[in-house]
Amino acid sequence: MTEIILASASPRRKELLSYLNLPFKVQPSSFEELFSPADVPEEVVLRLAKGKAADVAQQYPDAAVIGCDTIVVCEQILGKPRNEKEAELMLNQLSDRTHTVWTGVSILYGKKRVEFVERTEVTFWPLTQKDIQAYIKSGDCFDKAGAYGIQSGGALFVRKIHGDYYSVVGLPVARLKREIAPLLSI
Repeated sequence: MTEIILASASPRRKELLSYLNLPFKVQPSSFEELFSPADVPEEVVLRLAKGKAADVAQQYPDAAVIGCDTIVVCEQILGKPRNEKEAELMLNQLSDRTHTVWTGVSILYGKKRVEFVERTEVTFWPLTQKDIQAYIKSGDCFDKAGAYGIQSGGALFVRKIHGDYYSVVGLPVARLKREIAPLLSI
């Protein structure tokens, strides 16, 4: 069976990939996630996903390597907050609004390449400063695009979602299954 490598340090992506019931290894990528807030979102996530997959594929040339990236867009790309002030600004920007979450996936297997992007719309309830400060104090806002985790405490902010929930978490696992199956003949 083909070795599968997840090019991510995300525990959420690791958990989601396990839903496929296929053996895999985790090898975080050292690819630098650089972008400008004004860049085209779907191009950013695909470029970053491809970069992560290509970085790890150098170490595992015979494996199927999966690279992923997720960003939040509300007027501009919101990355991961670097501090409490950035987290507060992001959460205030998302409050009582609809934003878009983009997840890009790149699968490299030898000379074969499968790439796709998922788009999901998320609408937040109005957030009070008390809500925002309590969430920031929890620490859950860090290391997450847009300063929230929909699979954890950030779920309390979500009024509605249109699209793939798991894409917002970081890996559109149902689509991944359909894309990787023919590639690996499984």
